[in-house]
Amino acid sequence: MTAGSAAIVGTGLIGRSWALVFARAGWSVKLFDPSPEAADNAAKWIDAALADDVPDADRRSAVRRRIGISPTLADAVAGATHVQENTTEALELKRTVLADIDRLAAPETIIASSTSALLPSAFSESLPGRARVLVAHPVNPPHLVPLVEMLGAPWTSAEAIARATDTMTAIGQSPIRIHREIDGFVLNRLQAALVNEAMALVDAKVASPADIDKCLTDGLALRWAFIGPFETMDLNADGGFADYARKYRSLFEIMGRTLGSSRPWSEAAMSVVSDDRRQRLPLDAIAERQRWRDSQVRSLRKLKT
Repeated sequence: MTAGSAAIVGTGLIGRSWALVFARAGWSVKLFDPSPEAADNAAKWIDAALADDVPDADRRSAVRRRIGISPTLADAVAGATHVQENTTEALELKRTVLADIDRLAAPETIIASSTSALLPSAFSESLPGRARVLVAHPVNPPHLVPLVEMLGAPWTSAEAIARATDTMTAIGQSPIRIHREIDGFVLNRLQAALVNEAMALVDAKVASPADIDKCLTDGLALRWAFIGPFETMDLNADGGFADYARKYRSLFEIMGRTLGSSRPWSEAAMSVVSDDRRQRLPLDAIAERQRWRDSQVRSLRKLKT
């Protein structure tokens, strides 16, 4: 796919990261945020992130030159091939912003929302160009974590979804197709199942928050960083997944009857987890730890490729 022009509407944590994704792939990028301070802060963040993300100085300069700040929404979307909206998770705000984008963008422009909670039918139903509006939900931060969930409303055209999916692939992301609307999409539902059970285990005093974290960091995550749960099962039995299912299906059915809790987010459990985390990491050290996390993810991605 030939590199196009992307408009990034909303320049917070997700929007500024999206700008880096598109520019790194050769696209020209226009940033717009109704708060000039937010757009300026995004530009400063991009400068710092590029220093870590693109070692070569000439390429770094080339990527940076592709990113500009637009004074108005109309200027940002003018000539855009793809618009990525990243405003606050508030339905009425999304409706207003997307209506403005739909009115101002060219008819062939794809309009994608980064929403992680709102269904596309909730904010696109009344739009004249609703057939080209969809969700492209990234994982934070998208310039380091490539997965993007692609979901349309019942009226989103197959052509729009295909074009948006092709765009995500072309800019180096890893899109998955969600075939019908469902609360939480796929990634957050998988995450919720694990997180809710983790909270329930804390609430039942089965294990400490630190040891439950360790089950992921020193256990499941080391495999899941490279292969998912289905491939893990497939590789964990000589006869593949069918063999694994014959051996362990009943065990999972037993656990399934006891998993979960009517109150996995109890006040007591949340207090235990919060106290444990603050003992291990002061609030004022979070930013430094986030930079460490990004460095680790970056190294892991290099290792995987």
